[in-house]
Amino acid sequence: MPVRKIPKSHSNVTGIAASRKASGPAAFESTLERDLIQLLEFDPDVIGYEVQPVSITWFDAEGAKRIYTPDILAKYADLRRVPCLMEVKYRKDLRENWQELKPKFKAAIRYAKSLGWRFQIVTEKEIRTERVANVRFLLGYLRQTVPAPHHTDSLLKAMQQLRHSTPKELLVTLNVSAMEQATLLPSLWYLIAQRQIVTDLDRRLTMASPIWWPDHG
Repeated sequence: MPVRKIPKSHSNVTGIAASRKASGPAAFESTLERDLIQLLEFDPDVIGYEVQPVSITWFDAEGAKRIYTPDILAKYADLRRVPCLMEVKYRKDLRENWQELKPKFKAAIRYAKSLGWRFQIVTEKEIRTERVANVRFLLGYLRQTVPAPHHTDSLLKAMQQLRHSTPKELLVTLNVSAMEQATLLPSLWYLIAQRQIVTDLDRRLTMASPIWWPDHG
């Protein structure tokens, strides 16, 4: 569970994200933290994460005791990836407050290393990419869509035969009406979110995006 509660803020967007992987509430203090949580939720290698997982004690230049609480601890299925303790910060904040932040980050590096973890500062440069927009779009279908089996069967059978296509072309090959294509589309996005049909998530997802059968890159 988080070591401290995230307070409501009038200057930042705060809330609790829908989560299947978080240990405790997936609370966030900014839209940047919310976006990182969405990336963690969608990443198949992330098996779990915790928001504000630990409080780290450190001492400033005058010897005063200080407490620092990083934002997220992520754990991975790939055992070659050690748990990652993350601090989410805008680059502007880092530039303007680096001297104040640096001692806390050094304490976090030492703490993480002592446990066999790593510490990482994550900014909008790593988070605010085409991938996060695609992930936000697909998570909506993953959480809300329960496809009819005959829809997914038709889409998967057609995709397996085509091997490589686009969402628009795949629906056209089914030889159904425009209304039926619209009915099938949420099921197609669901299958892409489930990675039963593959796409490049680092490029903006549209009806013209390349999609392919999992064993055909």
